[in-house]
This record gives sequence, structure tokens and C-alpha cells, in this order.
Amino acid sequence: MYFSDETQRTSQKLSKKWQDKVQKSLKNNPDQKDRFSTVSDLDIKRLYTPEDLKDTNFAHDIGVPGEFPYLRGNQVTGYRGQYWTFRMFSGMGSARDTNSRWHMLLREGQTGLSTAFDFPTLMGYDSDSPKALGEVGKCGVAIDTLEDFLVLMDGIPMDQVTTSMTINPPATVLWAMYCAAAEIKGVPLDKIGGTIQNDMLKEFIAQKTFMCPPEPSVKLISDTIEFGTKYVPRWNTISISGYHIREAGSTAVQELAFTLRDGIEYVEDVIRRKKMNVDDFAPRLSFFFNSHIDFFEEICKLRAARRIWAKVMRDRFGAKNPRSMWMRFHTQTAGCSLTAQQPYNNIIRTTVEALAAVLGQTQSLHTNSLDEVLCLPSEQAVEIALRTQQILAEETGVANTIDPLAGSYFIESLTNEMEEKAWEYIEKIDALGGMVAAIERGFPQMEIAEAAYRFQRQLDAREKIMVGVNKYVTNSQHAVPLVEIDEQVGEEQIKRLREVRRKRDNHAVKKSLDDIRTACKTGANVMPFCIEAVKNLATQQEICDVYREVYGEYRDPGLY
Repeated sequence: MYFSDETQRTSQKLSKKWQDKVQKSLKNNPDQKDRFSTVSDLDIKRLYTPEDLKDTNFAHDIGVPGEFPYLRGNQVTGYRGQYWTFRMFSGMGSARDTNSRWHMLLREGQTGLSTAFDFPTLMGYDSDSPKALGEVGKCGVAIDTLEDFLVLMDGIPMDQVTTSMTINPPATVLWAMYCAAAEIKGVPLDKIGGTIQNDMLKEFIAQKTFMCPPEPSVKLISDTIEFGTKYVPRWNTISISGYHIREAGSTAVQELAFTLRDGIEYVEDVIRRKKMNVDDFAPRLSFFFNSHIDFFEEICKLRAARRIWAKVMRDRFGAKNPRSMWMRFHTQTAGCSLTAQQPYNNIIRTTVEALAAVLGQTQSLHTNSLDEVLCLPSEQAVEIALRTQQILAEETGVANTIDPLAGSYFIESLTNEMEEKAWEYIEKIDALGGMVAAIERGFPQMEIAEAAYRFQRQLDAREKIMVGVNKYVTNSQHAVPLVEIDEQVGEEQIKRLREVRRKRDNHAVKKSLDDIRTACKTGANVMPFCIEAVKNLATQQEICDVYREVYGEYRDPGLY
């Protein structure tokens, strides 16, 4: 028991006296608001006491950092050993434009790179595809061939800086380019580090960048996990992402549960398909969470996530290596909490959300820029967002001690509640036959849609407040410089692509694509063939078109 019997009895007496005073106050103020809830609509009590933790066992449920169940963090020294990675999400226009932004951020103290790709790249189409018209370089960097990638990495020490790539359907192709670029620069594959997002299940649930159906999509992910385990041991071959689930309107509990159940699905597939031991690959699984505006809810979500994953890996999969039980995760402040109205308020929102992520012991953090709701972030806005992290790390003292909110009646109670509700969802999905089966039935999609609708109704009724949107609204306009990508960027990208096609050995390209096609049909691992293809200057669409040809294309069924 967390508290002695005597403490519990004392708590009960004091709580009873306090409750009597509350009732008197309510009689005198009958209009006083009685229900309070989190952004996700979890009920919040007026007061938390030792009684809320009467079933908590300190050693079993809370413990210390670096030991099971890792509630308080994976590392025994917390941020005293090393700060979280400052990893700003960046991508704009051409590879040269993005490379320039990367170098600016590294000069200003960023410690890890993070890549945003434009929409054609995200969907597996080249810049000269009719489907890319008007989109080239607009929401991220345009990458068609290995030559683009070499420009992107120009001057970047690939054996010293880790790079995260937010890419999903074409993840095998973009990672192949990264591997090929490293080899060309003389950096062995076992020396490069980074992450590919590579999480297709959350695409079917929330973000909706599709290419192939769920089953072959998961197969391609297992290929990357197998290849990385054997040849690129410092690489995180998947970032199992709750961020986009939350951005689609889910509650914090749904984000927690659906993300972890996606992770379970991937582990099961690698064990089944690749016959690999869980401890061989699980230490390199990584996660990606949203840090929303409800400060305490987000801290508790991240703490609960570590404890659930540790239990899953030990009890469900029989992991023996402690690193297999570590939930290693990146966090990004909530894009959906930013507002176009009074955009400078977004600096405050981002600061609060970043602080929650740090107190939740994130290992890596991106802070959104104040103008991201309006355009690609300007250099000034990006610098403010980066400085937010640096001030938290260097000035505030929040990195001085580990998990400083542990033991709080409220924090531990809310952490427990979120874990319990997440387990309920995980068990429901298990009963449906797993996450792929649940997606095919529309279960997570409809749960998120209902949550998003409920939150919008609360905003409309002013039960939930967004400053500048439904309260404290003003008519004054706050001027924010807009970053726009010139159409000439797309025209020049297409010229470069056509020049690559003109000069390459097209016979070698055809042979490489045939090899990928055979690997897809026979179930072989596609990664070695993808690396060879990109070295021969096959485009990302040419490789993705092979996937579409063999596996078919997925179309969202449009559930209502």
C-alpha cells in the first residue's frame, strides 16, 4: 500500500470535514460550476487525497527511473545525463532550401534533424506526375531521386547527427536513399542513426496518406525492421505514431490506446512473418506522441504509456532485455491547438505543451512555430520555437530532477485512470481480431470521429474554451509574415528530374525495378533491392508504382 492505514484514516476524516464545507459553499453559490474535465473530457475531482491511491503499491506501480515498469523514465539519470533531443520539424521547397534551413537550425543549437516532405513525396509520386500539380515543395521538401537526397544531406555529418523522416507509404524508398547517400559519403550503415516514421496503421486510422492495402503495407514495415536489425542497428525503423491520431480529434486515452495497440500489431507481424526473437528488434521500436494543451492530462498520458508498454513487452511477448521494455518516444506540441486567430497566443500554448512533454520525460521534442497554422514556419518563428526548448532546458530547472510530479495524489490517480481506460480499448481491439481487423471494421475511425464531434460541440457551447476563438475575441488583426513557396520551385524540380532520367542507365533502372517486383511477389525483403534501385537513380514513384502494381491500391471506404 502506498500510504499506511493511519494515513488513510486521517485522510478520510479530513476529507469529510472538507466535503461538508464544500456543500455549504455550494448552497451559498448555487450557480457555481460543478463539473470540471480535461480536454479529453475525463472527469476531474475537486480534490485528490491518499484515498485515491489506496490500491497503489509504490515498488510495483511507481518505482524509480530506469527500472520496471519505467513509469518514471527509462534513463536512471534522467535529463541530468543528457537533455532531450531538440528536433525541429523542417522541410520546404527544394532540397537546397531545406538543407539551408537545417544548417541554420544546427547553428542555433538544434541537436537532431527532422524532415517534412511535400505531399507528392508523401504519396509516392514524382514531381512531374499530374497528381503533383501545384503541390511540389509546398508543404515540405520535394524528393524524387537520390540526387535530390544528396543535396538535402550536403554538409550534414551523417555519422554524428540523427535524422528523423516523416514518411509512411514510401518509407522503404526514402530510407533506401538515406542509406545510399551515407554509403556514397563514406559512412557505413552501422554508423548512421535516425528514424523513419513508417507507421501505416495510423494512416488508415487518421492521417490518410495511403498507397497499398493494410496487409502488404505492414509487410513492408516488417521488411524495414528486419533489415535495420541486421544492417543498420542504430536506426529506429518505425515511429509508432499517436500524434496524427490526436490531430484527427481523438481523446488522450484513444491516442494512448490506439498507438500502443498499433505497436502490438507490428511486433506480432515481425515475429510471425520474420520469425525473429522479440529482443532482437524491440529495442529499436520508437513512438511519437502529441502533447496537447491540457497540462496534467498530457503528463499522465506519457507516464502511463511507458508503464503499459513495459507490461506488454514483458507479459505479452516475453521480452527479457530491459531495452525491449523501454518506450522511447518523440513528442510534438499539438498542431490542432494552434489558432489562426491571435496567432501570437500560439507561443504560450506551445510553451505549456512543451513543458508537459518534458515533465512526461520525452526523449525528443519538436515545438511548433506560432505561424504553422497559416503557412510554413518563418526563420524567426522557428527560432522562437527552438528557444522555447532551450529556455526550458537551461533556465527553468525542470531538468534538475527526474519525474518531479511523481507521488502527487492527482498525477498518480490520473495516470492510473488513463492506463485502465487504455487497457479497455486494447482488450476491445484484441477481441475484434487485432488492429488491422479493427480498422477494416472502422472501429478506431468511428471512435475518433465521435470524440472530435463531442469536442466541437463543447467548443460551440463554450463548455471548453479556446482563447481568441470562442472567448476574448477581438476584431484587431495581428500581422504575421507569410512564407510562400514560389511556383518556380516546382518548375526547377521537374527540370532536374527530367535531366536525371535523361542521363541515367535506364536498362539498370529496369533491372532494379524488376528485382523489386520479384521480391514483392515472392515475399522477400525489398530493402536491398530498393537501395540498389535508388543508386541506379530510379525515382521514388517508379518504385512505388511497382508496389501499387503488385499489392494494389487502397481506397478509403469513407465510414460515416
